[in-house]
Amino acid sequence: MSGWPNLSDLIVGAGEDAPVGMVGAPLGTGSVTPGKCDLAPATLMRTLRRIGRYDIETGKELGSRIADRGALDLTGLTIEQATAPIREAVAASVEAHALTLLVGGNNAVTRPGVLALGNLEEVGLITLDAHFDMRDTSEGLSNGNPVRALIEDGLPGANIAQVGLASFANSADMHRDAIEAGNCVVTIGDVRIHGLDAAISRALDHVAHCDALVIDCDIDVIDRSQLPGAPGARPGGMAVVDFFTAVRRLASDPRVRVIDLTEWDPPLDPTDLSALTAARWVAECLAGYEAR
Repeated sequence: MSGWPNLSDLIVGAGEDAPVGMVGAPLGTGSVTPGKCDLAPATLMRTLRRIGRYDIETGKELGSRIADRGALDLTGLTIEQATAPIREAVAASVEAHALTLLVGGNNAVTRPGVLALGNLEEVGLITLDAHFDMRDTSEGLSNGNPVRALIEDGLPGANIAQVGLASFANSADMHRDAIEAGNCVVTIGDVRIHGLDAAISRALDHVAHCDALVIDCDIDVIDRSQLPGAPGARPGGMAVVDFFTAVRRLASDPRVRVIDLTEWDPPLDPTDLSALTAARWVAECLAGYEAR
């Protein structure tokens, strides 16, 4: 790869000046479908060298440096035990950088990523996800209930927009509870019928009153034929090109302080397709940030 500008060129040490910070949260415990999501942060870092910096569509080359703040040691911790260290690491990154990329791990990392921004009345959450993540919390936290847990923490439904929700991947109770809470619900069918641009506009309109935003990119929103490395991905999901477009547009909003990537389970994909998709996510985050 010598002589070919690629994303690995932009990685600098945690103590160096950079507009973007990256925090690894290799949390695998508490997954509804057990797997190896904890391997994702390290796999992502190894794959960055395979993604270039030049966007032929815009004629621009990515130049924003990313401070690698390292991956947390979450070995043996429950979700409850891991919440505080993830929240503190994200809060420190938010303090130091305009944008923080939080690399999971399973979807349970989303909750501490939101909590890191402080007053929940002022924070908005937009999810790109096939699932509501509204499973019951009575038996503890899991990767299937971070949105319900955040609502119970005090995050208003008026501050939550969910895009890409899939049929036959959720329950009627979850749907009802999301609507009753005031969440903005945009199904994958809505995306197909009305277009991605309308879907993202609807989500942004819903959280227009929020001062800061977190974007949860649960990679299982992508159609499984295009992203086999996610246990919750199903046929009929979002086209990967739409996922990239959505991430870039959302990252361009200056209120976005944290973008996470969750539910990527590298061993599920014996090819490099899922790894390249995850690494391209970093490029789209940077492209959006640089368009602010």
